[in-house]
Amino acid sequence: MMVTTGAAIPSMGCRCTSRRARSYERRDAVDVSGEAAHVSDDEAMSLALDEARGALEHGDVPVGAVALVGGRVVASGHNERELRQDPLAHAEILVLGATARSLGTWRLNEVTLVVTLEPCAMCAGALVAARVGRLVFGADDPRAGACGSLYNLCADPRLNHELPVQPGIRAEEAAELLSTFFAERRAGSPDGLGGRETG
Repeated sequence: MMVTTGAAIPSMGCRCTSRRARSYERRDAVDVSGEAAHVSDDEAMSLALDEARGALEHGDVPVGAVALVGGRVVASGHNERELRQDPLAHAEILVLGATARSLGTWRLNEVTLVVTLEPCAMCAGALVAARVGRLVFGADDPRAGACGSLYNLCADPRLNHELPVQPGIRAEEAAELLSTFFAERRAGSPDGLGGRETG
């Protein structure tokens, strides 16, 4: 799902400045007196779920993410590994990059990242490295989750940064989207193993 540069996002009052992972102009994102509406965790998860559905258009695992600063959307995106043929193109990585570009800093301590699936070890490591302020996720990932399921990189005191994690926001909806994707993938796979990977 590509967005044209400069396309308006009416519900957020922001302007897109990126072709893939959407980043929004800083003045709209952080100006609390501006036109951009304050977005709750639940509303942000709704946006992330919409992003996840966009990943289906190019055969990617339906995981979406939204970055907030002060309740304002600064970036959003979804998995693009298949689209880009890039193993690093997870929704979280793409959105963190777009957020850093939008804010002009790699230190994202004021950012809340909202993602439909519990981040894997790579993405959780990126959250720690970027000093993200808070993580909100939907469905647990018992096979690859690194924010409480298999590991808990976001709360490991041995690392240089820890961040609060809020799991379970619209978890059933996020899990259903993933379950449906993998069931359809397995049904269309000659060996029936088409759903082995996670987000």
